[in-house]
Amino acid sequence: MPAPIIVVGHKNPDNDAICSAVGYAYLKNELVRRAAGGRDPDQVYKPARLGPLPPESAWVLEANGLPAPDAIGHVHARVADVMTPDPISIGREATLLEAGQLLRQHNVRALVVVNDDGTYHGLITTRMIAERYVAATDALTQGAANEMAVASDLIASLGQKVQDITETDVLVLDKDGLLKDAVDDLMASALREAVVLDDDGMAIGIVTRSDVAVRPRRKVVLVDHNEKRQAVNGIEEADVVEIVDHHRIADVMTADPIMFLNLPVGSTATIVAMEFRRHGIEVPIAIARVLLSAVMTDTVILKSPTTTQADRDIAADLASLAGVDPVEFGLSIFKCRGGDADLSVEKLVGADSKEFQIGDATVLIAQHETVDLPSVMEREKEIREHMRRLKDDRGYEFVLFMVTDIMAEGSQFLCEGNRRIVNRVFGIKCTGEGGTWMPGVLSRKKQVAARILGA
Repeated sequence: MPAPIIVVGHKNPDNDAICSAVGYAYLKNELVRRAAGGRDPDQVYKPARLGPLPPESAWVLEANGLPAPDAIGHVHARVADVMTPDPISIGREATLLEAGQLLRQHNVRALVVVNDDGTYHGLITTRMIAERYVAATDALTQGAANEMAVASDLIASLGQKVQDITETDVLVLDKDGLLKDAVDDLMASALREAVVLDDDGMAIGIVTRSDVAVRPRRKVVLVDHNEKRQAVNGIEEADVVEIVDHHRIADVMTADPIMFLNLPVGSTATIVAMEFRRHGIEVPIAIARVLLSAVMTDTVILKSPTTTQADRDIAADLASLAGVDPVEFGLSIFKCRGGDADLSVEKLVGADSKEFQIGDATVLIAQHETVDLPSVMEREKEIREHMRRLKDDRGYEFVLFMVTDIMAEGSQFLCEGNRRIVNRVFGIKCTGEGGTWMPGVLSRKKQVAARILGA
């Protein structure tokens, strides 16, 4: 079976990035099953994430019995992408005759030699066996009288134990290691083969020099973003096969035409739900609740100016499937985030932050949605110190932090760095301490980032 197609949102994932990946991976797997006519599919889509789970995502997934997407650090080609899995093994006490038979039967050039408990011991290859036989012919140089001795030695070798010629000084690789690093190690190795072991010392794969000559490209579906700066590390080495997003079209490039679904709605989860409807795939209750949670958080319970009629219709449909009131459900999701006083300043500022490019400069716009603005503003000094560290450490032109009050329907702006840009764009005096209240500003994408990028 080919490697899974990874469905993944942006860095510093919010609830929409997580839940859209979960929902879209489920949809794609259902479509693959339908195409396979009920047979086990050859291809699998797997949701992933590029950071810690937001509290609301963790809650809604656990409450509905769904596993959290695996965290990944990159999509560079890995050892696992080229290794031959489940290698053929042979015991140390087996004979060379048995080894030769296995090599021919399975048409392979190497066998894993295992201990009695199945753990890895070493490798035996066709080359090692051939060298054993060639060595036996050395006696022929001493005259024809030794021909019978050579023949006798060759026959005797068939019963020789595998462990007698096993090579134990073999390169061991990590299945999740970068392929480009493994290439250098394998080329420098005396052997042409390397083994891949699991944590229990069992051989789970073999990699040969011919394997690493092919550089595979991992297949990726991007959800809730289409910008390289926000994408998984190694995206330039991967094949982006689909994009599902509701943001501006940015700079992700593909080698071939792909399905790029980009709609001006309030949530990527809305688009995912629309795709369920378009393909006639039933939305399970658990997936309906997960998608609904993303619609409600990304549209700030349908109050954000990014909210469209499509979002409202999808929210109503999902709520009906889930058996919940959409607004009450949305409020319960926001409350899952816990008390603002208990969050570390790193999570408070960084959990939902995105980088943007303005000319040659990079800026960071972060957002924290709350139902208790005063409790956040009590930490203003600590927050600003962290923002200044981010600016200095990463070279941002400025860091803008939006503290969005869901109930009051507005955001408090805190800015560190070159405030002149923010002040000019919004016609305000964001002078520092206390920040600036921005009534009606709820959407980073439409009301803040779009204005700053278009200035």
